[in-house]
Amino acid sequence: QAVVDFERLGEHAAAFQGHDVGFCCLGTTRAKAGADGFVRVDRDYVAQAAELARAGGCQHFVLQSSQGANAQSRFLYLRVKGEVENLVQAVGFDRCTILRPAVLLCKRQESRPMEWITQQFLGVVARVVPTAYSVPVETVARAMVACVLQPGKDKVEVLENRAIHELGKA
Repeated sequence: QAVVDFERLGEHAAAFQGHDVGFCCLGTTRAKAGADGFVRVDRDYVAQAAELARAGGCQHFVLQSSQGANAQSRFLYLRVKGEVENLVQAVGFDRCTILRPAVLLCKRQESRPMEWITQQFLGVVARVVPTAYSVPVETVARAMVACVLQPGKDKVEVLENRAIHELGKA
């Protein structure tokens, strides 16, 4: 495990050397980091990490993005997620897999009351329509690993929430 300072990510290029596959789940919230901090973490850090990974020999990059990601969105969150998807694809990996999960169901260390209420509601909805609005983080993790173990169909593959559920069960 290498600990890096994302403000000086270029100084840690050695940590990105010699890996065939890169996984990226980096992200923060606007509430925690402010709008500028959110953009810096969710777009700039991710794009720079992808560039370092590619320069270090990474062939397959797996990015966790978000349902609804769209570089043209009027909503900051979705726009930034769409922008970073485009930036990562432009790096030129032999293979790039982008996962677009819906609301992530997980236990968090920090208190997010509105998110907790949403997760409770979506947990009930998931019993009726399991792939529509949410996905457990464990399912996303299994899908990320499974997509690496399977032969790639395309240079860039985008997995929406339903596909994440299916692949995460495999």
